[in-house]
Amino acid sequence: MFDTHCHLTFDCFEGRIDRVLADAKAAGVRGCISIATTTDGLPGLTALADAHPEIWCSAGVHPLYSDRPIDWDAMLAAARHPKCVAWGELGLDHHYDQPDRSLQRQVLEDQLAKIETWSSEGLQKPVVIHCRKAFEDLLPVLEASSLPNDRFVFHCFTGNEADARAVLDFGAWISFTGIVTFPNATEVASASDLVPDDRIMVETDAPFLTPEPHRTTRPNEPKFVGCTAAFLATRRGRQPDAFESLLDQNAARFFDIDIP
Repeated sequence: MFDTHCHLTFDCFEGRIDRVLADAKAAGVRGCISIATTTDGLPGLTALADAHPEIWCSAGVHPLYSDRPIDWDAMLAAARHPKCVAWGELGLDHHYDQPDRSLQRQVLEDQLAKIETWSSEGLQKPVVIHCRKAFEDLLPVLEASSLPNDRFVFHCFTGNEADARAVLDFGAWISFTGIVTFPNATEVASASDLVPDDRIMVETDAPFLTPEPHRTTRPNEPKFVGCTAAFLATRRGRQPDAFESLLDQNAARFFDIDIP
């Protein structure tokens, strides 16, 4: 298995990375992408990827950090790192009142403009999208960009079937966290049924959203990504091993990673 989205530079993992990676390996998880949320955290993120062959990274600003200063030079430097495999996570979050929605949108549009420029200069990477209660506002912004629609992945999908159809009609991929395993998230599970085999991925979003049957365990870790994969395999009537192999192939193809 491969964890396509986690946050290993968060404080709860400080001093524990070797153990977290060892436990992941013991659970059959061969690698992960530690995702950026701010530009001031990018040097530490690329250093983490340098130190561990099973960790890759991204470069971008999370919408909930839109009110922080953005160092575009740092983002570009991180994007040039050989283990940086994606832009993001970036997007819109309408679950909270702050940062202001207009600021979130401005930061999103600024990032997309930068990414368009940098992509035209050879830094072509897929884009990890954060979307919470914002599908109607976010999809038109992405559509207005010149970036290929099939190079976006909506991570940690929390929408319903209509949201999933909108994302799929747009042409993007969808990735599921442990939320899809929660008994009170039946809409998310139903939405997962609509995602074709060639556009689905799984992740932990660690340290958040530990999947069942480990939901009370904190923090979440990459070692639990297989639980989400197994849940989806069962729901789709698939053999777990074969479905996990398909998910790995999808991750390798989307992020252009040679998974060990």
